[in-house]
Amino acid sequence: MPNSASTSVVISGSGLWTPEYIVTNDELVAAYNAWAGEYNTRHAAAIRAGEREPKAMSSAEFIEKASGIKQRHVYIKDGILDPARMRPRIPERPETALSDQAEMAIHAAREAMETAGKTAADIDAVIVSCAYTQRAYPAIAIEVQNALGIDGFGFDMLVACSAATFSLHRAYEMVAAGTARCVLTINPELTSPQINYCDRDSHFIFGDVATATIIERADNCRASHSYEILSTRAKTKFSSNVRSNFGYVSRASDVDPFGPDKLFHQNGRRVFKEVCPMAISHLQDHLARHNLATTDIRRWWIHQANLSMNLLISGKLLGRKATFDEVPVVLDRYANTASAGSLIAFYLYQQDLEPGDMGVICSFGAGYSIGSLVVKKQ
Repeated sequence: MPNSASTSVVISGSGLWTPEYIVTNDELVAAYNAWAGEYNTRHAAAIRAGEREPKAMSSAEFIEKASGIKQRHVYIKDGILDPARMRPRIPERPETALSDQAEMAIHAAREAMETAGKTAADIDAVIVSCAYTQRAYPAIAIEVQNALGIDGFGFDMLVACSAATFSLHRAYEMVAAGTARCVLTINPELTSPQINYCDRDSHFIFGDVATATIIERADNCRASHSYEILSTRAKTKFSSNVRSNFGYVSRASDVDPFGPDKLFHQNGRRVFKEVCPMAISHLQDHLARHNLATTDIRRWWIHQANLSMNLLISGKLLGRKATFDEVPVVLDRYANTASAGSLIAFYLYQQDLEPGDMGVICSFGAGYSIGSLVVKKQ
């Protein structure tokens, strides 16, 4: 429901951590084509007999045309471009050491806290929300809470590519209800271990990154840039068109726990066809709560999965092709960073707005799931 003046809640800080390693389309294609060529040679007899399908070659032009992606950042580059490995080589850390995902989260969290002018003593709750967590328990959020010296509570959330907006929803509700003064939400998207780098149609989609956001009561806000959350809206509808089946039950199912069906896979055409109209309808209905037209929105920070999806959704909403200023795009540089894409766009493109300007943060993904926030610059 729309927020009341007595419980005004704002986004007062944001943080972004970008891994130093970059994998370009050319590099990715070279590794994939080398692997595919070796596969076709090794299985040449079965391919000639019609028992196996040959692996098609790829190109940087195909990737950019299909997605709009030109490169991606990755947590660890080593191993990804090795045709004999085709996955990152991430050394296992001892249980006494900080986990990889917690380390990513802390980088983004500290910047968000700094921009909001908050210390650990100001924060009551930590939410780590992303497409994948490195382990089941203890929660990454509790590990981060401990590392940052925050007294309170923390928990993890998994909502695929809507994880970031759904965590903002939970933070907003806690602050509005008075169960927390200030909440730190973090989205450490370590997606590269779940990518099937041997799949021509999906090996290029994802990149690694971490984003963080501070949500607090407006009367406690001291940040130079803040956004009042006017309302939130969420929608889920079950679909198997985007799946990642990796899990502990594979141990009892006597199947390959790292098989292609256990990694990210999707029916991309079905996803495009079904999610786009859902997102358009969702956003129109959300704005209608406030008697707002799409033309009243100064900036749209929307999910960064596929350029064609963004162009279609924004074009339908605005009735024309959107400008970069209206709908910033970051996926060309970052690729699809699961839930973090809309918050990367928010982090990079929000300080130029004027007080009173309206914006929408929205993400959508597997589930299907859609989450959105209508915000106003303070």
